[in-house]
Amino acid sequence: MENVELLIEALPYIKDFHSTTMVIKIGGHAMVNDTILEDTIKDIVLLYFVGIKPVVVHGGGPEISEKMEKFGLKPKFVEGLRVTDKETMEVVEMVLDGKVNSKIVTTFIRNGGKAVGLSGKDGLLIVAKKKEMRMKKGEEEVIIDLGFVGETELVNPEIIRILLDNGFIPVVSPVATDLSGNTYNLNADVVAGDIAAALKAKKLIMLTDVPGILKNPEDRSTLISRISLSELEDMRVKGVLKGGMIPKVDAIIKALKSGVEKAHIIDGSRPHSILLELFTKEGVGTMVEP
Repeated sequence: MENVELLIEALPYIKDFHSTTMVIKIGGHAMVNDTILEDTIKDIVLLYFVGIKPVVVHGGGPEISEKMEKFGLKPKFVEGLRVTDKETMEVVEMVLDGKVNSKIVTTFIRNGGKAVGLSGKDGLLIVAKKKEMRMKKGEEEVIIDLGFVGETELVNPEIIRILLDNGFIPVVSPVATDLSGNTYNLNADVVAGDIAAALKAKKLIMLTDVPGILKNPEDRSTLISRISLSELEDMRVKGVLKGGMIPKVDAIIKALKSGVEKAHIIDGSRPHSILLELFTKEGVGTMVEP
């Protein structure tokens, strides 16, 4: 009976979400643990078969660093962003497009999902531009050259819409090009937010390694289960958010201001966290609403 009650509880959510688009960014343990990745993809396949149109965006930072070291390249970071010279960019593209994207698509196919792998280059899905980073050095502001690190100039979601309308699950890697043919490495959280905004998605879901947004980043028990956009912006300005949470929150703020209905940050290593967050009253992570 408990199983039946759970299904009944999920029914209004399934009805509300049917035929809607959700952008899901896979990150954290799901990218380095095959068991967690398999379970995550099974959950997304279930969403697909109850009538939701999922779009998956992935990163692959740990695998990039591992491959770089095998080639004798030392990873360098400035405020969490990977300095990407020409050799590093070749490794990034090899890992993200050649290995990680293919692995995720294969896992979808093994579990009954019709997935198609893309990079931001395909169909000019993402037109990129070089990211300009400014830092304070004493009293002066200096520009830091990160190499081939980019940011989104615009998103052309037509290719994703074509795939979704024909029953496919797009799997997108955050590699994109500018109109001069230069290839850039983009932050996957930001790409997920930009694609969600372009599609006016029902939801943007970020899978990470923490339970959600925490009042105290050092204490996992201080989870905020529900927060408004204005409250989140206030936390961002006050500097409460740290490290990898910052690009996620920035992406969510931009997405919600561009028409995405709600966003979620959840612990992707928790079994069936996507289903628990979407189909139960309590949820398991943080939901952000306008």
